[in-house]
Amino acid sequence: MNYQEKLKAFNPKHNYFIGIDSDGCVFDTMEIKQKQFFIPNALKYFELTGFEEVVRETWEFVNLYSVHRGGNRFISLIRVFDYLRERKEILEAAINIPSLESLKDWVKKETKLSNTTLREHIESHGDDELELVLQWSEKINSDIESGLNRIPPFPHAHEALKDLAPLADIVIVSQTPLEALEREWEENNIRQYARLIAAQEHGTKAEHIKYAAVGKYPDANIIMIGDAKGDQAAARENNILFYPVIPGKEDLSWQRFLKEGKNRFFMRTYSGEYENKLHSEFELSLPSRPFWQ
Repeated sequence: MNYQEKLKAFNPKHNYFIGIDSDGCVFDTMEIKQKQFFIPNALKYFELTGFEEVVRETWEFVNLYSVHRGGNRFISLIRVFDYLRERKEILEAAINIPSLESLKDWVKKETKLSNTTLREHIESHGDDELELVLQWSEKINSDIESGLNRIPPFPHAHEALKDLAPLADIVIVSQTPLEALEREWEENNIRQYARLIAAQEHGTKAEHIKYAAVGKYPDANIIMIGDAKGDQAAARENNILFYPVIPGKEDLSWQRFLKEGKNRFFMRTYSGEYENKLHSEFELSLPSRPFWQ
């Protein structure tokens, strides 16, 4: 059975479905992973070490402090490089930023954007650019596995998972590799709260929700909890509810969900004015225009 077939075979045990993102939502790992593992490896593999400051600024805007936060690593790499090519510092130094045309073609055709599917594509078609991207991505995973100490979930996120598990089917909806998700949830003793973990290998977040939940529960009984615009977009694409975990206010967001959002969700008074207010606050926290433009 392939990964998406597992989503399609998912059967409800409760009347409610809750999809939850992991990095930056349950775990305070976004900044650590991006700053300590993603950026250093990008500087090394794409030979950008002489322009660390501008690369870091651009990378952090895309992956942490903008509407692009929380995206798939391959799409984010393309976006960072597209931004870098317009930066004054790069233009003045006449630095050649890789165009990543092969990667752009691949992400247009493939929805399960993972190291596994990229490796399969390379084995079938061969491509030096994609091979370099794969080496970069695999090194990130290896470094995180060996170098990232256990980081506990946000306290109120842990409390929420414990409270929600007896009432709803919880599925992790993430673009993090499956191996990392399984390890992080197991080592923090919270794996038992999630009935299924859907990772980058399972497809997009919208596909996770579509195959695991839509048509199996009433739309009003399905909610996505996340800290990125991609989580919100996945919810909107499937016509379900979305609860935002505000970047920088993650534990307060979980506390508010426990006090307000949870009861509204189960009592079906969440949508409308209450949800719109939360969405407005969320959107203000993630700018779309970089500061250098």
